[in-house]
Amino acid sequence: MSSSVPRLVVAAPSSGSGKTTVATGLMAAFAARGLAVSPHKVGPDYIDPGYHALATGRVGRNLDAYLCGPELVGPLFLHGARGCDLAVVEGVMGLYDGAAGEGELASTAHVAKLLRAPVVLVVDASSQSRSVAALVHGFVSWDPQVRVGGVILNKVASDRHEVMLREALEQTGVPVLGVLRRAPQVDTPSRHLGLVPVAERRAEAVEAVAAMAAQVSEGCDLDALAGLARSAGALSCAAWDATEAVSSPAHHPARSSERPRVAVAGGEAFTFSYAENTELLAAAGADVVPFDPLRDEELPEGTRGLVIGGGFPEVYAAELSANEPLRKAVAHLAESGAPVAAECAGLLYLCRELDGQPMCGVLDAGARMTGRLTLGYRDAVAVGDSVLAAAGRRMRGHEFHRTVVEPGAGAEPAWGLKAPQRRVEGFVQRGVHASYLHTHWAAEPGVARRFVERCRTS
Repeated sequence: MSSSVPRLVVAAPSSGSGKTTVATGLMAAFAARGLAVSPHKVGPDYIDPGYHALATGRVGRNLDAYLCGPELVGPLFLHGARGCDLAVVEGVMGLYDGAAGEGELASTAHVAKLLRAPVVLVVDASSQSRSVAALVHGFVSWDPQVRVGGVILNKVASDRHEVMLREALEQTGVPVLGVLRRAPQVDTPSRHLGLVPVAERRAEAVEAVAAMAAQVSEGCDLDALAGLARSAGALSCAAWDATEAVSSPAHHPARSSERPRVAVAGGEAFTFSYAENTELLAAAGADVVPFDPLRDEELPEGTRGLVIGGGFPEVYAAELSANEPLRKAVAHLAESGAPVAAECAGLLYLCRELDGQPMCGVLDAGARMTGRLTLGYRDAVAVGDSVLAAAGRRMRGHEFHRTVVEPGAGAEPAWGLKAPQRRVEGFVQRGVHASYLHTHWAAEPGVARRFVERCRTS
């Protein structure tokens, strides 16, 4: 199968250059032209896709060659881009920055090559003039397989500054496809783990995305950018499909027509999740029902399993604690042996307390905020059998938090990690699997299948 969805990868020499502003603005500007725009983000980040979804009206999806493997980048892209006229892929960090110690793996450049997509380089020009040509030349020539099709100059100070930059870049042969002035109204507030999620500031986020779209529409050549997107090479792979992914020779969904209800936490406190994880649960036979731990005092009626993903429970510790009826309902479900999968924020919610505020008390552990950021990809192996994985199952994950849980592992840990130092972490008890590790289930669809089967039999 071959597909040629028009697509662009928005990259930069380094973080802080304006990738999110340009990518989100492009998505919204193209959508305003009546195009169905597919939004994507390189890497494990959960927050930027929320802004992408606001800009396009479609689910923001991640493309992570480390978590899912290079072979799934194309299929997952095509899955997200089904029925779309154009796709915009926001990069991560600098263009050539990948997983630590892994060369180009999971870098924006790596994903661009896997997608056969042209790159638009966003350059912060605020403190340079003629030197911009050397910078762009270096990024264009570093890897001949990465096609930089144009430059967007960001934070340009004046008309005179723009003229100097354009004159310098003429020598590189790389076209200038946009020039953006400084615009405070497009700024989005940050916190200890990056931008504040859309769910926490929806009205302000809508205004910010509208400002990004206006700035990009005014400062960029959208026709030229659309033409560049159409120059992307065809992909010789099929779109990823959740139903096909959960099927296996040993899996016979027809044996049981029961669709166990799986409650999935959402709302402002739990905004971190990969759309494919929920799609896999549904494809494996679950009746997936969202709920909000900040507002709902009961789990959805008939809940047989519970998934609590990542987010910012530390910001909402008092409100989560005040919802005592739901905390008791979660504890009761866990005590019954029902499957419970908790990642990062979910782990904190299951602890006895978080920063002194009572939580669900499912785990005999306490959690607190610290000043230290724990961040990075992890290679993990399941220490024992759980509702997610059989002992010995290997998975790749990502840690991203400024909290600490003490103790860091239970009598039965969830994972054994290789790096940055060998250790065990997380908790497995009864039907509970709780860990700091964020995982993308498209890499191991058997996780969703196993979880739903346990929901049927628990």
